[in-house]
Amino acid sequence: MNILVSDSLSPKGVEVLERAGFSVAVKTKLSKEELLQEISNYEALIVRSATKVTKEVIEAGGRLRIVGRAGTGLDNVDTEAATRRGVVVMNTPGGNTITTAEHTMSMIAAMSRKIPQATKSMKDGKWEKSKFMGSELYNKTLGLVGLGQIGSYVTKLAQGWSMNVIGYDPYLAVDRAQQMGIEVVELEELFHRADVISVHTPLTNETRGIINTETMAKMKDGVMIVNCARGGIINEQDLGEALQSGKVAAAAFDVFEKEPVDPNHPLLSLDNFTCTPHIGASTEEAQENVAIGIAEQFVDYFKRGIARGAVNVPSVAPEALPQLQPYLSLAERMGRFQAQMLDGGLKSVTVEYVGEVSQLSVAPITVAILKGLLSPILEDVINFVNAPIVAKERGIEVKEVKSSDAGDFTSLIRIKVETGQKTYNLAGTLFHRQEPRIVEINEFQVEVVSEGHMILIDNVDRPGVIGMVGQILGKHEVNIARMQCSRAERGESALLIIGLDSPLAAPVVDLLKQEKDILSVRMVDLD
Repeated sequence: MNILVSDSLSPKGVEVLERAGFSVAVKTKLSKEELLQEISNYEALIVRSATKVTKEVIEAGGRLRIVGRAGTGLDNVDTEAATRRGVVVMNTPGGNTITTAEHTMSMIAAMSRKIPQATKSMKDGKWEKSKFMGSELYNKTLGLVGLGQIGSYVTKLAQGWSMNVIGYDPYLAVDRAQQMGIEVVELEELFHRADVISVHTPLTNETRGIINTETMAKMKDGVMIVNCARGGIINEQDLGEALQSGKVAAAAFDVFEKEPVDPNHPLLSLDNFTCTPHIGASTEEAQENVAIGIAEQFVDYFKRGIARGAVNVPSVAPEALPQLQPYLSLAERMGRFQAQMLDGGLKSVTVEYVGEVSQLSVAPITVAILKGLLSPILEDVINFVNAPIVAKERGIEVKEVKSSDAGDFTSLIRIKVETGQKTYNLAGTLFHRQEPRIVEINEFQVEVVSEGHMILIDNVDRPGVIGMVGQILGKHEVNIARMQCSRAERGESALLIIGLDSPLAAPVVDLLKQEKDILSVRMVDLD
């Protein structure tokens, strides 16, 4: 087995692979052209963040069976292209949990005691003791937006400093929060009460710019804000204005919307802004852990056929995968779709398998649904290994039901999700046993191509609504890729589903919501 390591990796990871009998070549800083030449000689590739594993690279790797990321993020790996070629993609989720949580707390301490500013002052030859009056964290309230693995560990650290921790996470079970000693509150209450706010969510349509001028107006005067999660969650321009006005006393970022950051970025000129160049996971211990972790996962895969940490395939027998793969793709897309339709925290998920699919081993398909359902709403990296564990930890009940009669379809997968507020239903199937389609959305019969960007509009079943929507989109130069309309009963409500070439801008969404015959507007992104 020949393995290429194309980015710097702890030698201990290489040692694990060599002890298992694999041939390992460490060739870092390869150019794109050099990588395309080299990759054809290897069955496996290990990268960190520098190497770009593009579709072109994957296609050039004729012998390539697995790509491993020693770390969490997979922005540099074309997972979709790998899946199409049957290449397994793995990462090491949780490898940076502790180090990122520690970095978050370090940022909070640095802000509260003005450590970077005092350091610069002293290096400039000054002794400005009175200038750097700080504030204690003791008995202060820390508000955590997102309570995944990193947010949970930040909680432990903050409680060790005698901070009061409140959190917003609609997908966390109440009893789990109580065990952690966290008071779960609504987002608006968190903004109102917290002395320090730290975000720990993924970047989605819902979380992009969640902290902005409007939400900061609800916060305490002199609040401190931290982002060691994803760039874009906090509106950087709005934050700059709040830092200048004093509404926000201090802010600290490890991540930015665009990286590397422009040296002329307005935030960098502010004395009350602390920043680091995306080093939250950059500790010797974390890098050693992820190197050993990905190496051990490779050994498990090649020696035992176990795909631990795989993000695009479950751990199933290789001979069963071709039959399951189309259903796995459908299931994950259905889960992602459903996640973006929900209001309120997840309570239970019931998956009904009908027709031919009920005769298969459906456990991996259920896991694929959970992976799709949880990935858009949690900061944690969700894969085929940890999805059931995360669901259990969050108190989400998962059920499977099988039946033989699929009616008009050969096979049908139906997902019923219960939240604290509502029940959501979704059904999907495979056309020609290969092409994924969503065929039911709650009470509406549809035929939705489950890909790309979509806008779902609940509206009154009345003449002129479709034309009005088309006019608004056309006025703002939004191209419609596909469109369909469904209704349950004449003259009542209808569902308009529009496929778009790109996500719809928030101002256009707001314009649609203002129309009297529009009941709700939701963006769904399956890219």
